Amino acid sequence: MRPTRHLALTALLAAAACGDNDGPTDPPTSTPTGAAVLSGNITGRRDLSADTVYTLRGFVNVADGAVLNIAAGTRVVGDSTVVGSALFVLPGGQIVARGTAARPIVFTSARAPGFRQPGDWGGLIIVGRARVNRPAPVIIEGSNATVGGTANPGVNYAGGTNDADNSGVLEYVRVEYAGFATVQDQELNSFTFAAVGRGTQLQYLQSLNGLDDSFEWFGGTVDGRYLVSYNSGDDHFDAAEGYSGRNQFLIAYQDTTVQPRAGAGSVASDPQGFEIDGCATGSGSNCPSQSASPYTMPVFANFTVIGPGPRFQQSAGGAGMVIRRGAGGVYVNGVVARWGRHGLSVRDSTTNNRRLADSLQVRNVLFVENGATLDPAAANFTQPANFANAALDSTGATSSAALFVALPAIGATGLTAAAFDFTPATNSAAASGGMSTFTGTMQARAGTTVTATPYRGAAAPGGPRWWQGWTDFSRN
Repeated sequence: MRPTRHLALTALLAAAACGDNDGPTDPPTSTPTGAAVLSGNITGRRDLSADTVYTLRGFVNVADGAVLNIAAGTRVVGDSTVVGSALFVLPGGQIVARGTAARPIVFTSARAPGFRQPGDWGGLIIVGRARVNRPAPVIIEGSNATVGGTANPGVNYAGGTNDADNSGVLEYVRVEYAGFATVQDQELNSFTFAAVGRGTQLQYLQSLNGLDDSFEWFGGTVDGRYLVSYNSGDDHFDAAEGYSGRNQFLIAYQDTTVQPRAGAGSVASDPQGFEIDGCATGSGSNCPSQSASPYTMPVFANFTVIGPGPRFQQSAGGAGMVIRRGAGGVYVNGVVARWGRHGLSVRDSTTNNRRLADSLQVRNVLFVENGATLDPAAANFTQPANFANAALDSTGATSSAALFVALPAIGATGLTAAAFDFTPATNSAAASGGMSTFTGTMQARAGTTVTATPYRGAAAPGGPRWWQGWTDFSRN
């Protein structure tokens, strides 16, 4: 660890707590009056304040030892003339972006509302020094692209050994209209967390209309709470390569097929709610095996993952949860609804080995209005007998709309934030049926970070409505 880096972060947090006037302060008005461009490498300490709109031009790198401090209410936009512009926090660098519910920090398109599209800019990428299960070098997908005429060498995220690594703070942050996928399987996401350690703090984050995955974890151990994904070009929550963080209270909602900006790439052919991989072997991969160590062993608790229904069904994908390629983990107290093909698909003998060893547990999950609860394909391991004791429930409700106080109908348009209230409705099947006590290996994996609840889904009966006030549900 670099002592100067941690001293810088400590000073920033102390300044926020004590009102230190050496750092950026919120202006008396929320209307920005200035403009500035961010490009190249950020070294040392750089403060961004809410009185200025900042434009990312090309790949912008927060270098090893640097701290990027972003005040509440700040707006950062991707240069609309340089498709793929993105912010990278490199190993050893830190971002301290602490917004509030009233004044979230927003990374978004430079184009005006009504003209914004997925792929207008690249996204937010944080790279740490925690472990992954692939040997170095492994290059961040999309980071070796040519952007704005500059050929970028790519960012290696493998080889780290510090699972407690600290890349900073993201709190009340939205990432909108991001993604960059000019080469298939080489895409930037809205939020990318590569080898990010558990010293990093993530909570109250939203991805809005991203071209590729909303949240993607490549290895690492970082935990998260209160994550929201609205309309994704690929998966809402994607984890692989030894990721073992713990996440609680997640919302995903898909109501359309996103339309990408020209030149930014295309949407995926197999979008899912969750896509959880161990290590993908095959052509072009240096994965030693699907059972490479450390295993992909995340905890996802209290999730509400709503698909688009059959209206937008594609030839592949369309699953609420796909767990494959040697992955394990705990998936508990969730709601999975409106996925056209099936709610849960567990694939590969290596993944089934995790289940047999009690390292893959899907427990107390409510499945409603999916094409099928379990993937019926004969070549996988999502057989009813394999999950007979999992308290999976597809009989407690027949309508996803009946589960919540407010949920738009499939295909509804002209939506506003008021159309979404994920609180369980009176007599909702989601208001009960949760696993209210963790024991054994589940308790060991959840630790004190994830707590058991008697309800299922992202919201408790009666509130609080933790997503309100800082999220957005616009289409463009």
